[in-house]
Amino acid sequence: MFADPVPGGPEPFGVYVHIPFCASRCDYCAFATWTDKGHLMSAYAEACRTAAVRLLDGARPATSVFFGGGTPSLLDAGLLESILALIPRTAHAEVTVECNPESVDVAKLSSYRRAGVTRLSFGVQSMQPHVLASLGRRHGPDSVRRAMSAAGEAGFADAINVDLIIGAAGELVSDWVTTLDAVLALEPAPAHVSAYSLTVEPATPLARDASRHPDPDDQADKYLLADRLLGDAGLQWYEISNWARPGAACRHNQLYWEQGEYLGIGCSAHSHSVNVESGTARRWWNVRTPERYVNLVGAGGDGEAAGEHLDQAQRRMEALVLGIRTASGVPEVHLPGWADDPVLASLLERSGTGRVSLTAQGRLLANEVALRLVDCDRPQLAGSSIRSPG
Repeated sequence: MFADPVPGGPEPFGVYVHIPFCASRCDYCAFATWTDKGHLMSAYAEACRTAAVRLLDGARPATSVFFGGGTPSLLDAGLLESILALIPRTAHAEVTVECNPESVDVAKLSSYRRAGVTRLSFGVQSMQPHVLASLGRRHGPDSVRRAMSAAGEAGFADAINVDLIIGAAGELVSDWVTTLDAVLALEPAPAHVSAYSLTVEPATPLARDASRHPDPDDQADKYLLADRLLGDAGLQWYEISNWARPGAACRHNQLYWEQGEYLGIGCSAHSHSVNVESGTARRWWNVRTPERYVNLVGAGGDGEAAGEHLDQAQRRMEALVLGIRTASGVPEVHLPGWADDPVLASLLERSGTGRVSLTAQGRLLANEVALRLVDCDRPQLAGSSIRSPG
């Protein structure tokens, strides 16, 4: 793994808490978030506390907790901390809270720190005002600088992630370079940067405005720029959209990519459990709206909406698709003859004994490589044992 677990530590187990409230909705967002349900915050936090007690009773302590959204930092700090207090955690657990730059200050972040939060993730997206406006974001570069300064003062200097978006309308290559340079010049400097290509989700304002749809070639050029500039600054890529300084990778997200076990609390949150003996798994998700979640949990339920069972073959395919996205890659045996294939040879490289991973160019075509992986491995799927790609 990129970030080594505590030597001799417990088996990883994550808890995700979804906070569905936002001050405003970005034009590209299709997540389960609402701007008009702030009156539900107290009742929603109570439902999350109830669910945490009910669902985590007897569970092993979490090695990572992630508050995502939405905008978790919109919650009163006491409400967020009251949920965290009921989640059993290991002594070295990673606890992340997603924040918008304009919704934090030193007092709030210091309170998080005292409650056990160890990591912050700021939704920055760009450091150019006109690009932020094209995305429907409400903050500006100055609020990012103030938020980072507050985070440093609160004790998070070595554990801050910055989220960026690649390819917004009106973003020139020079704008993207300016954003990357400005992010790397922040005080304190982020230990982790996530850069995601802008995607067009159905039924969003972005989807309805074709003039703002991203250009894949432009995004590819900017991705390669990001990989070079972040690498030069000492941040190593460890998953297609993620770069980190040594030891600063997000352990919670690694749990997802390595098919680990996690429990979702809150509306629309997902969970995943593994049956080690059979090599199968179950994945399930909660109802989408906060009202329904509050009502169901209040009535004694757990908020689950639906789920699915994954057999060995499905888990094996998922392991390959997820694994090829990471720097550790996948076993070379799953791509026989790749070095003799001129296309694959330009997209893959050896990442360790008997393993291959994507080159920078290959990351631009990760889905195509994943399809090749699945096609190559399909004859071996029936009756195979399951192995984590990590």
